[in-house]
Amino acid sequence: MTDMALLGDVTEFLLLEAELADAGAYEEWLALWDDPCTYWVPCNLDDYDPAKHVSIIYDDRARLEERCFRLTTGGAHSQEPRSKVCRVVGNIRVVNPEGEEGTVEATARAIMVELRLGRKSVYAARCHYTLRRTLSGFKLRSKKVVLLDADEPLGNMTFLI
Repeated sequence: MTDMALLGDVTEFLLLEAELADAGAYEEWLALWDDPCTYWVPCNLDDYDPAKHVSIIYDDRARLEERCFRLTTGGAHSQEPRSKVCRVVGNIRVVNPEGEEGTVEATARAIMVELRLGRKSVYAARCHYTLRRTLSGFKLRSKKVVLLDADEPLGNMTFLI
């Protein structure tokens, strides 16, 4: 039986995370992340050791901070002009309400549309999140985004997925 209050809290958090990323509110988006944390977008295969294989993105806290810094200061030249992004997050499920260290594991599906230089790109993904509940709300301990087309040629993926 799903704890509806927990599912509601997780849903609100995941929708906020998507909204902040879409808006380019990188400082606020980064504040949602725990320390330590992992943001992983696998390449080709859904599950492998990212320390031994290439990933589209495999960031820790320091790399996330660097990524957000580049996106906010104009240092991400491949994002000039900046992508306009709109994502929908749905099919949210809590799959482990009582993980280690007070964590909650959840899954979701995401559809994201990116518009840049007159070209639309659509990305679909299965997402897995590990959240840690704190006194001020959830923090993202890890986010894994498995793109439907991770084994196909992809365009500029500098923006946040």
